[in-house]
Amino acid sequence: MPVIATSGLARTFHTKRGPVEAVRGIDLTVEAGEILGFLGPNGAGKTTTLRMLTTLLPPTGGSATVAGHDLATDPGGVRRRIGYVAQSGGVDPTVSVREELVTQGRLYRLPRREAVARAGELADDLGLTGLLDRPCAALSGGQRRRLDIALGLVHRPGILFLDEPTTGLDPAGRADLWDLIRRLRAEQDMTVFLTTHYLDEADALADRLVVVDQGRVAAEGTAARLKAEYGGSPDATLQDTFIAITGRRAAPHDPAPLAV
Repeated sequence: MPVIATSGLARTFHTKRGPVEAVRGIDLTVEAGEILGFLGPNGAGKTTTLRMLTTLLPPTGGSATVAGHDLATDPGGVRRRIGYVAQSGGVDPTVSVREELVTQGRLYRLPRREAVARAGELADDLGLTGLLDRPCAALSGGQRRRLDIALGLVHRPGILFLDEPTTGLDPAGRADLWDLIRRLRAEQDMTVFLTTHYLDEADALADRLVVVDQGRVAAEGTAARLKAEYGGSPDATLQDTFIAITGRRAAPHDPAPLAV
């Protein structure tokens, strides 16, 4: 049984200029232990879909189950089973890295001793050990991003949603995060739902890709299959394949719209 399944999932925003259909009916499934790359140009509906699947935004149409819980009738059950790392974090700049991690663990009802131990484990995994007693305000952009990811992992979720996770990381930091994602899947059978504008990242990490455009699924399959079908050759680049599918180039440095 898929751990994520959607049928006709849709979201319309009502503005002064009229309705905006950000997501127009997404049908997809994600299997347990799969790393899914969720791709699309700016404004394609990626972030809106992600926000619906993580219960931050109610759908206006369709249905979905996440980790066996219905998105509409049991959002609390969904939240207990998932981790979510947004494009921009929300850490408290006045507290230490350690306090932020321990507080997150306590919010998920971990006993204090376990929350403290978990903070240390995550600091080791994400290169934060020497920063545990540093105020969050003093972290660099890359260090803050690693903390965002650690916060999403505190409660050992079965499904991890990552929205542009390597933004702000240097090449070494990106490589470390790729290794962590692979290790989470290998050791914990964790399912990872990844959005990224870095197509090399999707190519390296994802078992399967779903490309959305104008609020709908435009193509899905392994990178090799999409390259052969849309790029004309298994040796085509994912960038060329992406352009063939959407007519637009991925833009890793363009800010994604907040609403879509």
